[in-house]
Amino acid sequence: MTRWQPDARGRLAQAALELYAERGFDGTTVADIAERAGVTERTFFRHFADKREVLFADGDVADVLVEGVAGETPLAAAIAGFAAVGAVIQDRRAFAEQRNAVIAASPDLQERELIKLASWADAVRDALLAQGVDPTEAALAAQVALAVFRSAFQRWLTSGKDADFARSIRETADALRALVV
Repeated sequence: MTRWQPDARGRLAQAALELYAERGFDGTTVADIAERAGVTERTFFRHFADKREVLFADGDVADVLVEGVAGETPLAAAIAGFAAVGAVIQDRRAFAEQRNAVIAASPDLQERELIKLASWADAVRDALLAQGVDPTEAALAAQVALAVFRSAFQRWLTSGKDADFARSIRETADALRALVV
């Protein structure tokens, strides 16, 4: 195995996605991922706690989410946080598409995705609370913004390779405003 090649984490993530697509999540082992990436299992575990974490390691995304929470109203601030995440995801479209397909094929992974998204909503709520927003309004704004994000994400994935995530967020937020007026 050639352990000296750069970007072991990226190669591991790509190998995992390829194998999940070929064999399914349950049919893929850490050993399979490490072998495909040209590293040892020990190297895999330096980067990921387990094979699920290839799909759910947020890295800088959670920080971007919280830092993006700013706006004139609690809902606008919460949506801005999720829009900031969209800017990160825009640059990782191929990974997002592959990841989405793997998760869609596994009820266990879908559950894990919901847990991750709930933690994002909690982080947005906490950021709003830190800005002095009423607890009920903070919680509601975070949950509604999460719904906007999830809908925009699906819109973006189905809109073609050149789709802009920021535009999907804006259009989805506009659709929400039209619903509540």
